[in-house]
Amino acid sequence: MLLIILVLFGSAIIGGLAERFIAFKSGGIKHSLIFAGSFLFSITIIHILPEIFSLGDNPMKLGLFILLGFFFQQLLEYFTSGVEHGHAHVHDHISGVSRFGLVIALMIHSFLEGALLTHDSPFHEQHESYSLLIGIVLHKVPAAFALTTTLKGGGKFTTQVWVILLLFAVSSPIGLLLSQHLIVLSSDHMLTLFAFVSGGFLHISTTIFVESSPNHRFAIRKFLVSLLGAAIAIATELFI
Repeated sequence: MLLIILVLFGSAIIGGLAERFIAFKSGGIKHSLIFAGSFLFSITIIHILPEIFSLGDNPMKLGLFILLGFFFQQLLEYFTSGVEHGHAHVHDHISGVSRFGLVIALMIHSFLEGALLTHDSPFHEQHESYSLLIGIVLHKVPAAFALTTTLKGGGKFTTQVWVILLLFAVSSPIGLLLSQHLIVLSSDHMLTLFAFVSGGFLHISTTIFVESSPNHRFAIRKFLVSLLGAAIAIATELFI
């Protein structure tokens, strides 16, 4: 438990601090995002969805919540402008209200991610694996990078940026701790929550794929990076 908390917290902090040492360039983290998106998409397809449908008694209900989660993530992106899948807005001015909406939306997203990593949930009884944790970390690092880049807007790393980054970093651990110790949910409710958040994962990962090829042109490097992400996802699911 402690290791997972440290990994979740540390990945966000590392991603945020990386902005201080790596100059943002348009498309500069494109291939890392494609890799992360492919990994997350693959884990959703081969790990999350098979488990919830095999453990659930009402596939139609679970499918409905996957769909709801997909559109809920689209709603969150109205406030985040895609920061959670690596979109950075370097020179845009962000008002106080916009920053508040951005932080709240990202915290909700991260909280739900953390809640899925509780070890006493029914979907971990069949197959214990760290593949989901790896998938979350792979998309949390560029999200934190994009968050700090957007908040700075080409300026300095202020106290406010630090506070927002810390809030983002602690959201997933808080979700994990609350689901583990304070919030008691039935197996059916846990599977429903799992389905809901998997819809968000599908939205994030497929959006990365679509935006990486805006003109729908085939690029061999992007394709190979996608295959690599999927292959490593399969390997982690089988062997880690």
